[in-house]
Amino acid sequence: MTQQTQKKIILNAFDMNSVGHINHGLWTHPRDQSHRFNELSYWTELAQTLEQGLFDGLFIADITGVYDVYQNGIDLTLKESIQLPSHDPSTLVSAMAAATQHLGFGVTVNLSYENPYQFARRFASLDHLTQGRIGWNIVTGYLDSAERLVGQKGLKEHDLRYAQAEEFLELCYKFWEGSWENDAVLKDKAQRIFTDPAKVHAIQHQGQFYQSQGVFQVSPSPQRTPVLYQAGASPRGLAFATQHAEGIFIGGDRPEKIKQQVDKIRALAVAQGRDANNVKIFVGITVVTAETDALAQEKLAEYIRYASPEAGLAHYSSSVGIDLSKFADDEAIPYQKTNSIASVNQKFKEQTITRNDLKAQHVLGGRYPLIIGSGAAVAEQLIRWIDETGIDGFNLTRTVAPESHQDFIRYVIPELQQHGRYKTSYSEGSLRHKLFQQGDHLADHHPVQQFRCLSSNSSPDLPTHSEKQTA
Repeated sequence: MTQQTQKKIILNAFDMNSVGHINHGLWTHPRDQSHRFNELSYWTELAQTLEQGLFDGLFIADITGVYDVYQNGIDLTLKESIQLPSHDPSTLVSAMAAATQHLGFGVTVNLSYENPYQFARRFASLDHLTQGRIGWNIVTGYLDSAERLVGQKGLKEHDLRYAQAEEFLELCYKFWEGSWENDAVLKDKAQRIFTDPAKVHAIQHQGQFYQSQGVFQVSPSPQRTPVLYQAGASPRGLAFATQHAEGIFIGGDRPEKIKQQVDKIRALAVAQGRDANNVKIFVGITVVTAETDALAQEKLAEYIRYASPEAGLAHYSSSVGIDLSKFADDEAIPYQKTNSIASVNQKFKEQTITRNDLKAQHVLGGRYPLIIGSGAAVAEQLIRWIDETGIDGFNLTRTVAPESHQDFIRYVIPELQQHGRYKTSYSEGSLRHKLFQQGDHLADHHPVQQFRCLSSNSSPDLPTHSEKQTA
C-alpha cells in the first residue's frame, strides 16, 4: 500500500458561537440545541464529545458585521438567526480546554479590526492556558457592515487588505518569537530571578499600517506562534496562505477540481521555500449518517423539512456582495466585481448560475458538499476523496446539534478506524506537534524564522536583536 493511501484523516468539527452557522434553518428542528450557544455547558459538552471521537480540533468561525445584502436589510437574517446573534469565539476556549486534554481549538479572528499587540497578547495567553492547543484562522473580512460598525467608510480594496495582513502577521511574529528567548524564564527563588533580563528584548517596528516599540508582555508559550490557518483562494489570498499558513481551507465538490487546487497550493508553497507536506489542506463537508443508507436518507428528508434554502441564499449574498433577491429563480446571475470573497464571486464569471441552482445546493441551508449514507458508505467516500485529491482532512459542519457530531462519531469513526485511516488514540504534545509530528514550534524554513530571537549565547559579531528587529 502506498504512502498516499496510508494517510490518516485529520478531522475538525466546524462551528460558530451562534445559532445558525453553515446549514441554516435547522435551529427549528425539535432536537436541535444550538439555541443554547450562549451557555458554557453547551460548549464544554461539545468539546468532551469531540474528544471522545478523537477529533483533532474544533474550528470556530466568526464574522465582524451582519449579513445585510439580501433584500437590502437584516429582517431574514434576524428571523432565521443567520450568524446573528453571534458571540466572540475566543471567550469559549479556556473553558473547553479545561474540560479536555487533547482537542485543538482553531479560532477565527479578523485582523482588520484588531490591534496587533493586544491580539498577540490574547493568543499567547491562550496558548499558555491550553498548553499549546490554540490555532488562529487569519481572515481580513469581506462585509461592508463591519466597516460601518467600527466607524470606517467602507471595505478596503481586496489586495490592500492582504498587504495589511502581511504587516499584521510580521508584527505578531516579532511579539511571539522575537522578544523573549526560549530560556528567559528561570523561576529561580534562591537568587530572586524570575526572568533573566539579558534574554528579553524590545521590539522596534515602524511600518505602513502599524508601529510598536517595547517588550512583549507574555513569556514564550508552548507553541510561541499559534497554528496558522487561512482560506485565501484568490491569487493574492493564495500567495499569502502558501507563504504563512499551516492549514488551508478550500471549497469544492468534485474530486478532480479539488485535486487541481491541492496541486496548485503545494506547488506554490514549494516555490516559497516551504515543504509541501508542512501545509495541511481541508475541505468543508456536511454529513448525514445513520445505521443504514436507507435510514440516512430518511434522516436527510426529515432535516430538509426544517432547513431554509432562502436563509442560505441570504448568507451567500453577503459572501459575494450581490443581492440575490433581485433575480428570478431561473435567471442567470451576472458576474459583478465586488470587494467580497473573490474566489466565490468568480464562479458567476465561469459558469451560468441561477437562484434555483443555488437553492438546490442549499437544500440543508448551506452550500458545503453533502454526503449521505451509512457509516461505511460515508467512510469510503471520505477515504476516496483523500486518496484522489491529496487533501489531508475535513471540516465537518453541524446540521442538528449535537446530534450530527454524535452520529458521525458513532457510525463513521469506527469505519475509518477499521480501514486504518483514522487514529485510535491521541498522540502527546501541542496541536502543532499532533498535526505534523515535528515539535511544538514553526519549522525553520517558515517566514517566521527571520523574526526569531537571537540567543544571548550567539557570536558577539552578530547584530543585536534590537538592530535586527528595527524595520
